[in-house]
Amino acid sequence: MAPGSRASSQGMTLSARQRASNRHRPFGRSAGAERRRGEDPRTNSPAGTPPTADQARAGRWRRAFATETSSEPAADRILRRLALVFGIAGVLAVLAETPEIAEQSRAAAPAWTVLTVVLAFGWFPVLAIVSFGSSTRVIQWVSGAAAICYLLAFAVVPLAYRESHVDATAVWLYRLFALGVLAAALAWRPMIAVGYLVVGAAASAAANMYVTPYGTGWGLAGDFVRAAGLCVLFLWCAIYARAAAARVDRESAIASSRAAVAAGAAARDRERARFAALIHDAVLSTLLDASRAGVESPVLRSQAERTLVQLDEARGSATEPDRLDAKHAIDFLRAAVHDVNPGIAFAERRWSGFDDLRLPVQAAGAIAAALVEAVRNSLRHATVPGRAVQRTVTVTVSAGGIRVVFRDDGAGFDLSRVPADRLGVSVSILGRMRQLAGGAGFVESAPGEGTTVTLVWGSDG
Repeated sequence: MAPGSRASSQGMTLSARQRASNRHRPFGRSAGAERRRGEDPRTNSPAGTPPTADQARAGRWRRAFATETSSEPAADRILRRLALVFGIAGVLAVLAETPEIAEQSRAAAPAWTVLTVVLAFGWFPVLAIVSFGSSTRVIQWVSGAAAICYLLAFAVVPLAYRESHVDATAVWLYRLFALGVLAAALAWRPMIAVGYLVVGAAASAAANMYVTPYGTGWGLAGDFVRAAGLCVLFLWCAIYARAAAARVDRESAIASSRAAVAAGAAARDRERARFAALIHDAVLSTLLDASRAGVESPVLRSQAERTLVQLDEARGSATEPDRLDAKHAIDFLRAAVHDVNPGIAFAERRWSGFDDLRLPVQAAGAIAAALVEAVRNSLRHATVPGRAVQRTVTVTVSAGGIRVVFRDDGAGFDLSRVPADRLGVSVSILGRMRQLAGGAGFVESAPGEGTTVTLVWGSDG
C-alpha cells in the first residue's frame, strides 16, 4: 500500500472512532463542546461545583424515571400504570359515592357502614402508592387483597342492614363492583379473574336484592346479568392490555436473538471481504509480478515474504463462521446491557496475545440473555430506599474463554428462600447457562450484601 493510501486509511479510522465516540454523547454536544463549556453533564453545573439540593433531587427523579421507563419489561410497566390508574379510580369513586353512602347508611349502624367502606375501598389508596417503586409481586399482592376485601364487603351487607328498606334502586356496593374486578385482573391469571367476576356478580346481585325493597327472583337474575355484563368489558380491557405488553416482551426477546444471528452474519461478511482484499492486493499481485519478472528479483522476494506473512496472520486470526472474536463479543454484550439500562457501568479486560476468543453466536446470545435477565432482576428487586444502587458489568476475555460478572450493592436476597415458582434465577440465568455447552453460571447474594452473578464460557465442551 502506498504511503498516501496508508495515511488516508489512518485518517478514516480516526474519523470513524470520533464518530463512534460522539454517538454516546448527548445529541448536539460533542466532547470538545463539553470541555469548552466546562460543565458537569450530570447536573449541568460548572465542573467542580457541588450540585445544589434541588439539582440532586432532580437527578434522582431523572434516574428513577429512566429506570422505570426504559429498563423494566413492558409487562411490568403496564402493571404499574394500571395499578396507579385503578388505585386513583377507587379513591375518586368513594369520594363521588359519599353522598349516596351517607343516605343509605341511615338504615344501618354507623360502625357497620364504616367497616363496609373500609373493606371495599381501603386497599385502593395503597395500590396507587405501591405502584411507585415497589416490586410487581407487592403490587399483585395488594391488588389481590383489594379484590378479596371487596367480596367481604358484600358479606357484611346482611349484618349492616337488618331489613330491606333502603330507598334506592341499587346498593352502592353493587354499582362499584367493577373496581373489585379490575383489582382481580391485576392480581391473578385471566381464568381466576373470570371466576372472581362470576362469584362477585352473584354476591353483588344477592346483596342488592337483600337491601332494596320488592326484590324478586327475576330481579336477582337481572342484577346478575347487568353486573357481569358491565364488568366483562372492564375485565377484557385489563387482560388485553397485560397480554399485549407480554407480547411486546416476547417480540423483544426474539429481536435480541435475531440480532445475535445478524452479528454473526456481519462478522462472516467482514471476514469474506478481508480475505477477498488480501487475495487481490497481495496474492494475485505477487503472482502477477512473478510471472512478469522472469528472473529472480530482491523486490519480488521481499513482496512474496510479506504475502506469506499476511496469509499466516490471516489464518491465525480469522474468525470462523458463526463465531465472534473478543471485540465483537464484548460489543454485543455491551449493547445488550445498555439496551436495558444505559446507565449501567460496563468494563472489559483483555490482554494482547491472550484474547483469542472464538465465541459461537448462539452461545453469545445465551450469555447475553442470561446477563440481561440478571440486570432486570436487579432493577426490579435490588432497590434500596434512600440511596442509589450501583450496578457494574465486567467482561474478561482470556485463554479462549469469556467471563461476565454482574454486580450490584443493592438489597440482596437469600437464595435458599427463593420460591420454586420464581424462574428468573433458576431457569433464565442458571438453567440457560447449564444448557450451554462449555457454559456455567453462579449467583451469590445475601440480604443487605448485594448480588453477584457470574457467567462463564470456556469452550464447546
